[in-house]
Amino acid sequence: MNRQISIIGCGWLGFPLAKLLIKKGYKIKGTTTSKERLALLDNEKIKAFYLKVTAEGLTGNIQESLSNSDVLVLNVPPGLRKNPEQNYVAQINNLIPHIESSKIKKVIFTSSTSVYADEDFFLEITEKTKPNPNTESGKQLLKVEELLKSNPHFKTTIVRFSGLFGNERHPAKQLSGKRDLKNANAPVNLIHLTDCIQIILKIIDQDIFGELFNASTQPHPTKQSYYTSVCKTMGIPVPTYDLSQKSKGKIIDSNKLERILNYTFQIKL
Repeated sequence: MNRQISIIGCGWLGFPLAKLLIKKGYKIKGTTTSKERLALLDNEKIKAFYLKVTAEGLTGNIQESLSNSDVLVLNVPPGLRKNPEQNYVAQINNLIPHIESSKIKKVIFTSSTSVYADEDFFLEITEKTKPNPNTESGKQLLKVEELLKSNPHFKTTIVRFSGLFGNERHPAKQLSGKRDLKNANAPVNLIHLTDCIQIILKIIDQDIFGELFNASTQPHPTKQSYYTSVCKTMGIPVPTYDLSQKSKGKIIDSNKLERILNYTFQIKL
């Protein structure tokens, strides 16, 4: 296999992934939406390119950022929390013709378990579960998955990550001190940055393409017990929950990923 990989989106996940792949002997081309970060990437031996993907088109050298790579890690989040009107599907649609015209034959797309809605009976979610997104982000992610999966020019492996944490990023910080939160008894579905990176590395090293994986660490404690414990450990105010309402949630099953990739999650909840 060609030892050069392109990563579109060298941010919170893509940057440490790129650094690890370089340590493993891969050559990396990586993109960033910040021109100020180009030197940072170059200093880590990442061949860096400025690239901004919008619904209207692309700004930057997309052709060169993909040239001569066999594998593409497509790591562009929807960003709908900050910009609810954003057309994520159109963004990725603008990228696809450039992927098709390149030498890329294998794509890893970082998706999300938000393509599955929460239920009041805590459905156990496997890859055979039919997605039923009830958020705009989840709906657009699912459409993008279909676009990539059905494209005959390359084989796509989709990884649906649960909530991400690590490197000072933790949802407990956003929940700290909040009052009367919903879904106290819902299961927690999270995955650490370390596991995200190692899973992508496994997919590349084992050449596992054309697959779909759910990725969430175990166990799945309740939100109330977990975030109370984490906030106490961090020394920040614990949130309170409204226990009068029935909780909605889901349990993400990652058994397929563990079996096919022979993977053991490194960071437990």
